[in-house]
Amino acid sequence: MNYLAVFIGGGLGSICRYGIAKLLAPWQFTFPYATLIANILSCIVLGIFVALVAKNAIHDTIRLLIMVGFCGGFSTFSTFTNETFRLFETGNLLYGFTNVFLSLILCVFSIYLGVILGNSIFLEK
Repeated sequence: MNYLAVFIGGGLGSICRYGIAKLLAPWQFTFPYATLIANILSCIVLGIFVALVAKNAIHDTIRLLIMVGFCGGFSTFSTFTNETFRLFETGNLLYGFTNVFLSLILCVFSIYLGVILGNSIFLEK
């Protein structure tokens, strides 16, 4: 059952990532906004579930479905790395370094934001 949860979550995450890429495709940006947006959103979702797991508020199968499957399929380090490499390779050094900096700062902040949101779901009374 755990493998199935990861499989389904990964497929759903990948479809969401693909959807963001398709939505932004008409603009043909030089900067890889679609990957950055997918990674930020995935970090927010992951942060929410980190907080929920810490409170024992979700079943382990849901944790695997969302945290391992969905977030693993939705975020993409390999695509981020390839796009950054391509920016450097084509001489877009400013975009390349901006991508690395923004991805690191925004994704760390997004995990933090997600944890805050997740903690607010079950406020202690």
